[in-house]
Amino acid sequence: MTPRRNDGAPTFTEQARRRQLVECTIDLIAEKGLTAASLSAIAERAGLSKAAVLYHFTSKDNLTQAAFAHVLDAFTGYVAACVAERGDDPRAALRAYVRAMIGYQRDHRRHVRVITETLLDDHGGTRFRAPGQHDVGGRGRALAELLEAGQRAGQFREFDPGTVALAVGGAIDGVVAQWLADPGVDLDAAADELETFALRAVAR
Repeated sequence: MTPRRNDGAPTFTEQARRRQLVECTIDLIAEKGLTAASLSAIAERAGLSKAAVLYHFTSKDNLTQAAFAHVLDAFTGYVAACVAERGDDPRAALRAYVRAMIGYQRDHRRHVRVITETLLDDHGGTRFRAPGQHDVGGRGRALAELLEAGQRAGQFREFDPGTVALAVGGAIDGVVAQWLADPGVDLDAAADELETFALRAVAR
């Protein structure tokens, strides 16, 4: 086993091994679901012993949460970058948000499965009981702030940003859920409709 650096930080080799284990976990959850992604199954997929997995992640929950954080960071980072490219134009930013949300999930089906499976595993209904805990990755808050910026710029009508953000986000989630159940759903056409829906919802 490669020793840790003197400062306690993981070595380059350890970081690479952790990334490998996270990717193996993502693959297993996407293919078979969270329940089937046991430590033994992850170890087998990675070609390691269970003890080696536990050296890097102290429990299955610790490892699956690392996988969840990885896909969520990639997802939210992509959407934020797409929105930022639109600069100070709130309408263009809202269009970019809708397109990025749909486009990323279309191109990263494995990540969608990991997010869905993790959210469904609600630890007896306690994980998301606290107010605001359903706003995974601050997605709803970020969209509400985008809508508030549009109001301040005089481009959007007066409305409650939190409520409209919830409505737009729910519409996106509903379309993606339908696509997961039926891959024949035309996500490009759906994105067109969702863009129109979002812009009409905020139009003055």
